[in-house]
Amino acid sequence: MASSHSTLPEIRKSLILQAPIDKVWQAVATAEGLKAWWMDNTFEAMDGHEFVVRSPQFGESPCRVTELDPPSRLSIDWGKDWTLTFELEKIEEEATRFTLIHSGWDADAQTEFGQPHPIVRGIMDGGWEKIVHQNLVDYIGSVV
Repeated sequence: MASSHSTLPEIRKSLILQAPIDKVWQAVATAEGLKAWWMDNTFEAMDGHEFVVRSPQFGESPCRVTELDPPSRLSIDWGKDWTLTFELEKIEEEATRFTLIHSGWDADAQTEFGQPHPIVRGIMDGGWEKIVHQNLVDYIGSVV
């Protein structure tokens, strides 16, 4: 990264889900799981797999699996700038710590859609709050 760029803090959302780690892994590392609480997608759990996520607002964004370590860690490159990481840690048989890390923020950069990173980061931070603490929790609770 060029020294003229200033990095913004990553977005980090963490909570403990009342579910076994394998159940949480299915929610983050399958196309069906991701669609249920995040976005429609063509994800496959294979290192290097290229896929898209489909946002109603922005259409398709290219992604690529960059790290796959079941059932503990999944990282994907999202769009041209971002990395999204899901970390899972078994707390006990029926409890899993889930952490989402959204990094790649640059104060001087813009998204593919011409939006400045600092503005988008604020919007995404609030969006992830709802997605993780409401959508994911509801989905995990509804999966048998």
